[in-house]
Amino acid sequence: MDIDVLGALTVREQGVSVTPTAPKPRQVLALLALNANQVVPVTTVIEELWGTEPPRSARPTLQTYILQLRELIGTALRQSGTAVPRSAKDVLMTVPGGYLLRTGEGHSDVREFERLAGIGYRAMDAEDYPQAAKRLSEALSLWTGQPLADVQTGLHLEPQVKRLEESRLCALDQRIDAALRLGRHRELLAELTVLVSRYPTHESLCGQFMLALHRSGRRGEALNAYQRLRTTLIRDLGLEPSAALVKVQRSILLSGPLTATGGTGLNGMTADRGLTRTG
Repeated sequence: MDIDVLGALTVREQGVSVTPTAPKPRQVLALLALNANQVVPVTTVIEELWGTEPPRSARPTLQTYILQLRELIGTALRQSGTAVPRSAKDVLMTVPGGYLLRTGEGHSDVREFERLAGIGYRAMDAEDYPQAAKRLSEALSLWTGQPLADVQTGLHLEPQVKRLEESRLCALDQRIDAALRLGRHRELLAELTVLVSRYPTHESLCGQFMLALHRSGRRGEALNAYQRLRTTLIRDLGLEPSAALVKVQRSILLSGPLTATGGTGLNGMTADRGLTRTG
């Protein structure tokens, strides 16, 4: 079974789509897919669908959704003509207390993203910036939109979506840092312009934008970017920028052009160290 969640939900069994169109069964499948090969308790699925005050009909209704999913899986298995006899109940199993979606050796875009990002992070630690930029770019290319963009999310899916979004931001942060170290500041300007607008209180992205502008000969715009972030932080959160970002601002204000290969220094506190990963 192949599962894609980094964008619209797409689940395929033997290459045949088993993704339902109805919102509730789609939500059930999304929860099972994000927890593939693990038991998902019935109570968890019910909370996801109806919150903490489910209707009395919750359990029989959930069983109906499971039957609908198994019908789709069974149709896919028959269409695939697989030589290994397998039923829908072998794929979507009822186990004591819950359900388990077995994916076998199928593709998962989340697993592939985490594998490639991990290679990229290790390359950053080894100061192999070309390899880091390449692998992190490959990881980010798997994303086609917001996680589970076409699925309703409840108590259990919502935090998983947020976790995935944070993982993407972390990889993006490191990929940009690697590109800055490789002197690609001009190439980053258009992308960073969009990102700092989308994430107006994200200090790492702002620091990277400031350095990309400064190294492109746009010192005034770099300082303006700092002032915009400071104004937003004070207005929205009642906070001043971090000491690390202030240091970047001062280095731009007081010194000449920074080297094109240095990192942002926001967490490392020096111009030749990159951002420390979080999350």
